Amino acid sequence: MYWKNLDKIWVIVTHLAAAFLGAFLISFLFVDDVQYQDQKLYQLLDIIENRFVEDANTTTLEDVAAYAMVKATGDQWSYYIPASQYQAHVESTENIYVGVGATMDRKDDGSGLEVTELTEGGGAAEAGIQLHDVLIRVDGKSCAGIELKEVTPWIRGEEGSTVVLTVNRNGQELDFTVTRKRVEIPVATYEMLPSGYGLVTIENFEARASEETLEAIDALMEQGAKGLIFDVRFNPGGYTTELVKILDYLLPEGPLFRRESYDGQTSVDYSDAQCVDLPMAVLANKSSYSAAEFFAAALQEYDAAVVVGEQTTGKGYYQNTFRLVDGSAVAISTGKYFTPKGESLAGVGVMPDVPVKLDQESSDALDQGILEREKDLQLQAAVAALEEAA
Repeated sequence: MYWKNLDKIWVIVTHLAAAFLGAFLISFLFVDDVQYQDQKLYQLLDIIENRFVEDANTTTLEDVAAYAMVKATGDQWSYYIPASQYQAHVESTENIYVGVGATMDRKDDGSGLEVTELTEGGGAAEAGIQLHDVLIRVDGKSCAGIELKEVTPWIRGEEGSTVVLTVNRNGQELDFTVTRKRVEIPVATYEMLPSGYGLVTIENFEARASEETLEAIDALMEQGAKGLIFDVRFNPGGYTTELVKILDYLLPEGPLFRRESYDGQTSVDYSDAQCVDLPMAVLANKSSYSAAEFFAAALQEYDAAVVVGEQTTGKGYYQNTFRLVDGSAVAISTGKYFTPKGESLAGVGVMPDVPVKLDQESSDALDQGILEREKDLQLQAAVAALEEAA
């Protein structure tokens, strides 16, 4: 719970941001001033805890201070993770979650959440919930007029625990006791387009990205794909290791990923001679960043693929995550990375070979996964570019 009158002390917390996170992260760097730093930290904490006119929640105080300190570095890529959100962060990087195995969308009339997809073997499917059921209550709490992001924490929980979901099915209310299970989120999906080109959509470059992407490539090649189109639009990036495995599979012998750490050490990942000998294209947009835009840049620099879409975000730093003593964590930019040719993407991004911008309605539909292929102008442009180069 946040303390009373948060607005009144926000300024205080912001100015004292360095105090609390600094106790764990940076005070050891200033060897000559350790005693002074410790005295100041304890003095400030004592004043706020014992003299502040309102009640102060120490955990919240430290969380806000830590957030402000990281923000004060001026680096948009570094971020603070409160202890309460750390497990969710880990699950996102592992592309898993513990839940009921159902995808839902808010009904336009606000009556509840419609089940649009069920995971095979998931708790919801096993309990008897069906597509198009409308979730109206979770453990007795109404879902009417509430956004999905607010309902999600009610549905998720510890593996093996249960939750009672009440749905409306054709006017009849039904209760289902659903067991929460570990659910793997698909990272790479694929399909053969009518044009004969294989489309591989990569959601992120987190856990299992290389495994699933390589399986998709192999499957499409076995089906006789005459070329490959990789979709990394709205892809937020992920692990360097996953990225390099995919690039190594696609590209010929040569440098792939260059990095320079905060202490000046440099290293380079290389590709072997084996590669995929097919025409390729990459779909990217302004929400493609980190490993996603690097993927596009590497294929572009090797003249292995044509990049279609929009200029990408322009990220050039990589982060390491450090766990703090209270269970929270901080992800800090600890180095810079460069393309195979040694270029930094920071503030620049990747310029498409074939610029195509979607209107807002189409972009929103794409982000939601409901844009029809024939209405996807960027995808159609990629197919046309590959046909023209054939």
